[in-house]
Amino acid sequence: MSKYKCIIFDCDGVLVDSETIGGGVLVDMANSLGANLKFENTNKLFKGKSLEDCMGIISKEVSKPLPSSFELEYREKSFKAFKEGIQPINGIAEVLKKLKVPFCVASSGPESKIRLNLELTGLLPFFDSNIFSCYTIQKWKPEPDVFLWASETMGFKPNECLVIEDSISGVRAANAGGFDVFGYAEHDYNNELRFEATKTFNHMEELLGFL
Repeated sequence: MSKYKCIIFDCDGVLVDSETIGGGVLVDMANSLGANLKFENTNKLFKGKSLEDCMGIISKEVSKPLPSSFELEYREKSFKAFKEGIQPINGIAEVLKKLKVPFCVASSGPESKIRLNLELTGLLPFFDSNIFSCYTIQKWKPEPDVFLWASETMGFKPNECLVIEDSISGVRAANAGGFDVFGYAEHDYNNELRFEATKTFNHMEELLGFL
């Protein structure tokens, strides 16, 4: 029997394949302001970072503050792009169907974005109200607060939970909160996760075997 009584999933890059889409919108918007970013570097630049941090990177690239409308424009453009192209991570629906312990999602994005992306990919019914957003508590990874909030609300201690993450900031947040964390490393372009995660894996079908 698994020692884990609850699984906490990150959303972007773990449940839904959204990071390349959202990052592509950021690259487009950055380049329209004078940056010269490459689409092939999207994940290396923005993966696992809060929108505020991404905006900071872009501001540095263009050597000026971003327009006050930047965040709203990004939300509008990215939501449109998600509706047109987002897909679930390969194999994740089968994993969720077979899990025999409670699970939830804890993500850096606004709850509206989490719900939209889960709905578009057919995953929302798996989570019901078990959705935890950093925006709600105004604390972002690598701070552990969103995972601590999720575990407490679900009724478990950190050492009874397993976090599934795909970014180094998420792995560090889980570690800081006292959680075991498995790194989903299929798109770990910087080869970072294996040094700090409890375990790494490259394909979702491997996860059930570990549990």
